[in-house]
Amino acid sequence: MLLNRRSLTALTAASVTVAVLSDQARAAARSSFKAIAFDGFPIIDSRPVFARVEEMFPGKGAELSASWRIRQFEYGWLRTLGGRYTDFWRVTEDALIFAARAMKIELSSEQRERLMQTYLELKAWPDAEPALRQLCDAGVRMAFLSNLTAPMLDAVIRNSGLEGLFEAHLSTDRVQAFKPDARAYRMGVDAFGLRKEEIVFAAFAGWDVAGAKWFGYPTFWVNRSHAIVEELGVVPDGTGSGLNDLVAFVTA
Repeated sequence: MLLNRRSLTALTAASVTVAVLSDQARAAARSSFKAIAFDGFPIIDSRPVFARVEEMFPGKGAELSASWRIRQFEYGWLRTLGGRYTDFWRVTEDALIFAARAMKIELSSEQRERLMQTYLELKAWPDAEPALRQLCDAGVRMAFLSNLTAPMLDAVIRNSGLEGLFEAHLSTDRVQAFKPDARAYRMGVDAFGLRKEEIVFAAFAGWDVAGAKWFGYPTFWVNRSHAIVEELGVVPDGTGSGLNDLVAFVTA
């Protein structure tokens, strides 16, 4: 009986050691992260776009915004699959026209232009600048890896005072394929000159989490909308509601 107790004690101690080593291994993996590839929207606060939709079409803003956003991404995916790429600005405008027509909303050219222009007036989320500067001070390289066009990304950097923090934009215009196509995610490996395991992909949407994981990136979900995980067979390596959580994950 005494021998059995000793055996049990030894086994328990070994199990604890394994758990500690596992935690240490995870921390070591995180400490090897050298770069972050950002989707646009963990940093860009797009809420003013949808607020303006409601302002222009009272009582219909939420439905029109939802339809616009869904069609926006569907058009990107369809154009990639069909080999008929056009940039995200054009896709966004086409999606707006369709969404308004589907709801039988009269959308004038002036209203369409005003809504599109809002994308060039967007700023970063309030937590973005301090978190990004902390990452920069830690020596972490950063770049947008986004469906958005370079001028759209330039605008938010300019509007938010984020100059000098990012390397060259990895817009899908470079490869003529929207995420989650592997050609889009591969831009991060090519641009940073690093292994996949050394680059964290920071996603805003659940489908983008899945795409980045399928490609092979360690992935952090900046889940600002508190959405549920997509049923696509993968989960993020880390998740949080803002960029401070991403900083903790990367610099652990």
